[in-house]
Amino acid sequence: MAARHHDTIVVLDFGAQYSQLIARRVRECGVYSEILPFNAKASEIAALQPKGIIFSGGPASVNTPSSPRPDEAVFSMGIPILGICYGLQVMSVMLGGEVVCPEKKEYGIASINLTRPSLLFKGVKDMSVWMSHGDSVVRIPHGFDTVAYTQNCPYTAIEDERRRFYGLQFHPEVVHSKEGHLMIRNFVIDICRAENDWNMGSFIDSAVEEIRARVGSRQVLCGLSGGVDSSVAALLIHKAIGDQLVCVFVNNGMLRKNEAENVLNLFGKHFNMRLEYADAEEAFLSALKGVTDPESKRKIIGKLFVDTFYSAARKCGDISFLAQGTLYPDVVESRSVLGGPSSTIKSHHNVGGLPEDLKWELLEPLKDLFKDEVRSLGKALGLPDELVNRHPFPGPGLGVRCIGEVTKIRLDTLREIDAIFIEEIRKAGLYNKIWQALADLLPVKSVGVQGDERTYREVCTLRAVTSEDAMTADWYRMPYDVMQRCASRICNEVAGVNRVLYDITSKPPGTIEWE
Repeated sequence: MAARHHDTIVVLDFGAQYSQLIARRVRECGVYSEILPFNAKASEIAALQPKGIIFSGGPASVNTPSSPRPDEAVFSMGIPILGICYGLQVMSVMLGGEVVCPEKKEYGIASINLTRPSLLFKGVKDMSVWMSHGDSVVRIPHGFDTVAYTQNCPYTAIEDERRRFYGLQFHPEVVHSKEGHLMIRNFVIDICRAENDWNMGSFIDSAVEEIRARVGSRQVLCGLSGGVDSSVAALLIHKAIGDQLVCVFVNNGMLRKNEAENVLNLFGKHFNMRLEYADAEEAFLSALKGVTDPESKRKIIGKLFVDTFYSAARKCGDISFLAQGTLYPDVVESRSVLGGPSSTIKSHHNVGGLPEDLKWELLEPLKDLFKDEVRSLGKALGLPDELVNRHPFPGPGLGVRCIGEVTKIRLDTLREIDAIFIEEIRKAGLYNKIWQALADLLPVKSVGVQGDERTYREVCTLRAVTSEDAMTADWYRMPYDVMQRCASRICNEVAGVNRVLYDITSKPPGTIEWE
């Protein structure tokens, strides 16, 4: 969708952990980017009519026989190429240079020295960059010049101005490279001459046009959870086709305090959307009775959610499309040619899938967007800031934050704890500094003293983390006064709790959620 309306930069993914970050940095320049696997054929790349190509880094050594290589024809496309880390090395080797594994490797911050003026470094003053490499280029291909070096790496940056080929041994996309964003902008805007017209306003126009053309007069069904992705997807589709969209909102009994009422009011009344409400709290609690294993809980909740959703959908008339809030990272990960089988960390909330007899087409209006772009889109569509900036919330809801058996009483207790925690971090102005804040109710009790009486009540834990993509996370250094207010209010206002803990585990070794 987006690539037909905007200049595009293609990022070839060689297995780097930063490939999506490179694409995001390009989009921050106002230019659309698309990630393709490293072995995409030149014809496939050319079909996108890109203004330039970026080779990502990667974990392989370019000198191993099985190391990934791009289609040789990309070097004959006549468009600029920027190789980053492994991308520099593979470009060098394929064009006649040489790469070896030296004794001294470079990891961490380094200061580079420029040897000549370069358009890639226009306006760059801070030469602190992030290195992460074992192999190094020791002989550059014919036609290339050295642009920058470090003490241990003679070819930290190279270029062939005539063919507009550039290589960087460091990672300009990470925040540790102080002015790396400027280098990427120089490549995208000045070297590739891409037009920076990628924004949410233009995206809305093209998305609405495409949704109308595809859907025609048929109906679209959307599962509305109250989270950012499904809310933005629903609003975008509603803007395009109005009452041809019908949303199903399933209350599984594991939502946050007042969440069901808030969703019904915002989307049903404020945005005047067709909304089918399925209150299935009793069914979920009954199915979870006596279950304590985390994976079993997720699967039970996931299957029952699908069954409930399907049952509600049958009341909505003739449906042709199922809308989903799939984001671009999901698309990239699903088509990765480098990823192998991985162990199950936890099941998704949609385990079980939809019944096979449903012949709905998928409608995924957000599939070109990163999470930060979805939030910007939500603002442009009129979603309140509180929802747009909402922290991630698991599909099974409080069911996987109620550690041990899930009961109505324990869920109500956890709802109150969660509400107090979120309220206090909002009041302290910390909510938007935190990636995710959550409370868990533990299956243990502790002795306490409340009102001069001995108590024996449940224990809760509070957790807040910072992250960019949830793949890794660090615990948030919560101010002591905020923690004290949270603990005091929880113990005073929530019946059944007399002890509050704060979780300081990073990911890894822990996960963000307990279950």
